[in-house]
Amino acid sequence: MTAADTATLIDGRALASKVKETLATRIGELRNEGRSVRLDVVLADENPAGSVYARNQAKMCEELDIEYRLHAITSDAEFDVIASTINRLNQDDCVTAIMVQLPLPDGVDTHRIQSLIAVEKDVEGVNPANIGGVLYGRRALAPCTALATMQLIESTGIQLAGAQVVCVGASTIVGRPVAALLMEAEATVVSTNIHTRNLAEHTRRADVVISAAGVPGLVTGDMIKSGATVIDVGINRITDSETGKQRTVGDIDVESVLSVAGYLSPVPGGVGPMTVAMLLRNTVAAAC
Repeated sequence: MTAADTATLIDGRALASKVKETLATRIGELRNEGRSVRLDVVLADENPAGSVYARNQAKMCEELDIEYRLHAITSDAEFDVIASTINRLNQDDCVTAIMVQLPLPDGVDTHRIQSLIAVEKDVEGVNPANIGGVLYGRRALAPCTALATMQLIESTGIQLAGAQVVCVGASTIVGRPVAALLMEAEATVVSTNIHTRNLAEHTRRADVVISAAGVPGLVTGDMIKSGATVIDVGINRITDSETGKQRTVGDIDVESVLSVAGYLSPVPGGVGPMTVAMLLRNTVAAAC
C-alpha cells in the first residue's frame, strides 16, 4: 500500500443484514414445522442502558418473528430470586433461549448466575460448558461477540491458516474465545493483556489485529503492518472535546490506521451490529 491508499472498511451492518435474511428463512421453516422460536431476557428493572438494549432486542425479534419475553427483576434482588427465575425458564419447554442482561444487582455473583442457564438455551454462550466448547472449535452457542469477530475477519477472505494474529485483550467473552476459534482455524495466535510488554512489537508482525481492550485510541497506525486486517471490538464512551457530547469510539485510532491497514472494521458500525446478528443466530440455533 502507498500513503495515499486507505483501508477497505468492513461494513458490519451490511453483513448483519445478510445474516438476518438467512435467519428469517430458517425461522419461517421452523414455524411451518410447528416449532417456535422464543427469547426470554432477565433484566434488572432500574438499569437504563439495559432497558434501551432490551427495547432494541424486542424490536429486532419482532422483525424476525421471534417471540420476545422480558422478565424484570428489582435492582435489590438477591441471588436466590434471580436463580429461581432462571430455573423456571430452564424447565419451561416453551422457552427456547435465555439471556441474562448485565449488570446484575450488587452482591450477586454473575458467574454463578450464568452457570445456571441451561446449556442448550444459553444464547450468549456464557455458561462455562459453552465457553469450553469453543476450545474444540464449536461455534454453536459460542459467545456472540467472539462469533461476530470471526465473521468480520472471514468476510475479507483472508487465509487464516498460518496467519499471524494478535488479540489485544484476554477477556472470557471476547479475547480468549476468539483466540481459541482462531487457533482452531490454524492461525498462529498471540494473546496479549494489560501486563504485555512492548505491545507494538507484537502487532507490527501481525496479519490480523483484534483489539478488545476497552482503551480509546490504544492501537495506532504505527503499530500496524501494511495491509493487515484490523478488527476493533472496543466499545468506549467518551466526551467529544468540540461538542461536549458523548459518543462511542473503539480502541483503534481510525485516522492513522486507515492509511496503513488493508481492511478495517470500525466502531461504530462493525462488531456491534454483527454481535446482535449472532445473538439472533444463536437464538434460532437454540430453538433447533
